[in-house]
Amino acid sequence: MNDQINSIIIFFTYLFAIVGSIIIIYGGLRAAITFFYREVSRTTEDFYKFIRIKFTSKIVLGLEFFIAADLLATILQPSLNEIIILSITVSIRTVVGYFLDKETKELQKGK
Repeated sequence: MNDQINSIIIFFTYLFAIVGSIIIIYGGLRAAITFFYREVSRTTEDFYKFIRIKFTSKIVLGLEFFIAADLLATILQPSLNEIIILSITVSIRTVVGYFLDKETKELQKGK
């Protein structure tokens, strides 16, 4: 029974990490395609803010999935070393996510 629970947790750990990666890759590709399309079409409006808002929101969402994956991974090996690494990783990702979210809100206000 314990092995089954560990397998389920490992599965969701990888699933959340993969979903987070897909979201960030999708956001990056979409931002790049939108940027090049607007550059080629020589759109005169200020589209950089729009692209940054959309891309930043995808990064923040992807980071949330990575944090969830890290938390699940630590459930399997709750050694002091793993908890310290998790704390540092989650802190860094949370701070980055906070400031990216704050930047997004500021860009939206400046529209």
